Amino acid sequence: MTDTYIFLIRENDWDSDRFLPGAEPADQESLATTFGEHQAFQAAVAELGARIVGGEALQSAKHGGIVTPGEGEAKVADAVYTDSPYADSSELVTGFYAVEVDDEATARRIAALVPTGGTIEWRKVFPIM
Repeated sequence: MTDTYIFLIRENDWDSDRFLPGAEPADQESLATTFGEHQAFQAAVAELGARIVGGEALQSAKHGGIVTPGEGEAKVADAVYTDSPYADSSELVTGFYAVEVDDEATARRIAALVPTGGTIEWRKVFPIM
């Protein structure tokens, strides 16, 4: 039986706008530096017999925020919205991978292989059924 783990990439924010359509084209060296390690990671996961079933890079924090919902019927009306990231942290989630693995030992190895300039938070997905 396989389990799915989520690997959250926690690092300093990045300039995602630089790679969006309409931006000044990034040079090949920048592309290789930014995304090349992730291609190597995907190959390493396959070599371990695991399977990436999802993953995304998240745009920089200026394209999102944090909300603390209000209570009861006032969840939206009393919500408190702030910019991201938290003031006491220089790291935030910049992307994630969802990977199916056969055992926890493999999940731990994969966590150490995820490319990051920060840390990886990994968690087993709660089985719904």
